[in-house]
Parts: sequence; structure tokens; C-alpha cells
Amino acid sequence: MRSLSNQQKQLLFDYCIGLTSKEETAEAEALISCDEEKAKFHLKLKSAFAPLESLKPEPCPDALVEATIWRVNNTVRSSQLYLQQSLADEQTREVYAKSWFRLNLGKIAAMAAVILIVVVATSWFVLLGSVRQKSWQQHCQLQSSQIFEGFSQYSSDHDGKLPAVAAEAGTPWWKVGYQGGENHSNTRPMWLLAKLNYSKPADFVCPGASGDKALQLSTLQVQNYNDFPSREHVTYSFRISCHTAESSRLICRKVLMADLSPLFENLPDDYSKSFKLRLNKVLLTANSINHKRRGQNILFGDGRVEFVKTRHTNLLEDDIFTLRDTDIYQGHEVPSSETDFFLAP
Repeated sequence: MRSLSNQQKQLLFDYCIGLTSKEETAEAEALISCDEEKAKFHLKLKSAFAPLESLKPEPCPDALVEATIWRVNNTVRSSQLYLQQSLADEQTREVYAKSWFRLNLGKIAAMAAVILIVVVATSWFVLLGSVRQKSWQQHCQLQSSQIFEGFSQYSSDHDGKLPAVAAEAGTPWWKVGYQGGENHSNTRPMWLLAKLNYSKPADFVCPGASGDKALQLSTLQVQNYNDFPSREHVTYSFRISCHTAESSRLICRKVLMADLSPLFENLPDDYSKSFKLRLNKVLLTANSINHKRRGQNILFGDGRVEFVKTRHTNLLEDDIFTLRDTDIYQGHEVPSSETDFFLAP
């Protein structure tokens, strides 16, 4: 039996406290079933967390998370400064023969304790960061579900159709935030959900990208804008249609939206400039920046939200962020068929 790696320990820890995705849950259960050492480690964790099962789960206030992380940060910084100062004092102190025999044992113990505090505090900081990322991932899924409710209600009120803004063929879809009369953004139809009060504007900002601090807009601002005010106000990518009759309605197998596309993270601020992007190996494999490149939440036409670690899902062999047989993008391309999913910008 091999000893557990840090990654496996983290996985089993997340599994015990219910923070794993479907894929991670399956991986954890496979580890437990095939390895006695990992099963024992899981049993110890489960026993340690057993008293918590009697407690009623409540959402952790954001202020408490931030305060905890702030305290851990301060502890780490203070311990590191003390350790650095202690080492500096030892280096500058005059050394005599047999000095090792004259060292105060209490000072050695104090320095060892400081080192231990630094290690433990750093470990807890990493763990809290992981928990916070999991929390943002779940919050992002909740927001996607809320946006789907807006989709559904809009569709119900408009004869089954999805929100759309008239646009001529070849119109650019990358100019997020453009407030002119023409439709120059793929996000403008989604803005209708916010403008017509089907969805909250704050739901269009992923907490994993913003640190759970979405920009707030007044009712008057929402009504005065024709599109999201800026790219900071929308950190998701939405499907570009191939302009067929079917594409204007909710279809269960469709991909409606996902976390921000890695292809279009950096768009020109000057709308008068042209846009051109050539794919490379990095862009072909990178995940969304919203969740630290760990994966992306995808919203389907039946309201299902999945977090996947690749740009493909179990049901789709298509890359949701690229067009088939297209290596160069100029900001006006559309799919050639309903099975070629393309989320942008």
C-alpha cells in the first residue's frame, strides 16, 4: 500500500465534509474501496466529523469567512516576522567556542514552536482558500439556476422564445458594454433579462471571478443601459446561435451559458478597433478563469448546471468555447449547425 498524497488527503477531506463534485465523489469512493490505508484515513476523518452531524447546517456568513482568513493571515505574517527576526539575531550574534552547548534550550523550543505555528497556519490558510473556492463554485451554480429561471419566465411570456435583439448578419458580438443603437454584443440579449426584471444584474457576475463582490446597479441605471455597463458586470459567456428556427427556443440538450470563455478574457477597450484572435495550444485547453482554471459551470437547456473540469461534458463531444474548423476569430463568426456549441464573448 502506498501512502496518501496531499492531493488524495485533500480529496478525502472534501468528501467527508460534502464539498466534492460528482466526479470527485466517485474518485474518492473508488480510493476508499480499493485501498485499506485510504479507507482507514477516511474512517478517522469521518469519526472526527461525527459530532458535527448533530448540528443544523447554516450558511456561513461572508463576513465570518473574511474575518477568519484575515486573522489567519495576520497570524502567519506575525509568526514569519518573529521567525525572521529571531534568525537574524542568531546570525549577527557573536559566536564563541562550544556555543552550541551554551544555547538556551528554551529559545530553541520557542523557535521550534514558531516554525510549527507558521506551518499549521499556512496549512489552514490553504484549506480555507479551498473551502472558499468550493463555496464560490456552489454559489455560481445557484446563480446559473436563477438565470435559468429568468430564461424560463421570459420564454413563457414571449411565446416560447428566448431573449433576442435584432442584428444584421456579420454584426460583431464582442463589443460588451457598447451602448449604441446597433446590437454589437452577444451579451445584449441577456441584458434584457435584467432590464425587464427577469434576473438580477448581480447574478451575472460569478463570485469566483469577483470574490463575491458583484458590482451593484440602481434601477435607473439598469433601465438606461442597452447592454451590461462593462465587462466587469458580466463574467459569463452565452451561446451564439446559428440563426435557425430551433435555436430561438429552450431545448434540453442545448448549452445556454457557462463561466467566462478563456478565449475572450481580454477584449479591446476601443470599440472602433478591429478584433482578431488566433487559437494556440494554451487557448485550446485552458478552462475559465472564474474558478482558477479548475473548470467551469455549464447551464443546459433543461436547467441542469454541471461543473466540469474540461471544456466538454459527458454528453457533448464538442468544445463549448470554440467553433469547429475555425482557428481565427474576428468577432462575428456563428456556428454552422445546432450541434456546434459556441459560447462567447
